[in-house]
Amino acid sequence: MKSIEIGANTLSYDEAGEGDVLLLLSGWCQDHRLFKTLVPELAKTHRVVRLDWRGHGEHREHDGDFTTSEQADDVIAFLDKMKIDKVVPVSTSHGGWANIEITDLLGSSRIPRSVVIDWIQTTPDEAFFSMIEHIQDRTNWENGRGDFFNYWIGDTENQDIIDHVNEEMAKYSFEMWARSGHEIAKAYRKWGNPMQRMAALQQKRPITHIYSQPFEPEYAQAQVDFAAKNDWYKPNKLPGKTHFPTLEQPKVVAETIRAFVK
Repeated sequence: MKSIEIGANTLSYDEAGEGDVLLLLSGWCQDHRLFKTLVPELAKTHRVVRLDWRGHGEHREHDGDFTTSEQADDVIAFLDKMKIDKVVPVSTSHGGWANIEITDLLGSSRIPRSVVIDWIQTTPDEAFFSMIEHIQDRTNWENGRGDFFNYWIGDTENQDIIDHVNEEMAKYSFEMWARSGHEIAKAYRKWGNPMQRMAALQQKRPITHIYSQPFEPEYAQAQVDFAAKNDWYKPNKLPGKTHFPTLEQPKVVAETIRAFVK
């Protein structure tokens, strides 16, 4: 990975391929390794940039506490510094909150469309917030995190996914996991759900949600209903088993992204 100074922090990034730019952004307590099998597929037709959030990737040191808004500011500063004038951000999980904030701030001329992957689109129940609270409790955070890990992995035997969760995500500190819980809960309390956040964009533009989990038909139907009223929203349900389609089915994800941006 290359390094770049953004404010008081050092961020990791790399790039591959040529053409229109796709910017890959992970969720909290994840990094560029989430995209290791997706990049070669996307780089066949695009310039693909992987950027790690502050405190993530190869540079875990960071300048104190930070929020989703500051994540968005970092990305905008990175794009400016790299002289990237037009980009399609591709985020996973709750990295979507910063993605949509960036999309809102930069406008449709610079971000003509956006991709979010496996991001809980509906309003969560209180059990979800309880799980989020557990990872903010220093005395119980590893147990709370384990509940998420078990659900995300499901019954997969994909070693890349198992290692990503149990080796890569598990190496992030309590402080980062607690910060993620705080920011995720704050976003849902403010907006209700991501679809309502996207509906509040000052300039509407095409956004697709690519996902496998959750599996309940009501979850898919809620997105279909939302799309019927908002023609810029395109849900894409994949036949996967886990929370990590970029690792589970990278070719399908790449084809879906490529068709959407085309």
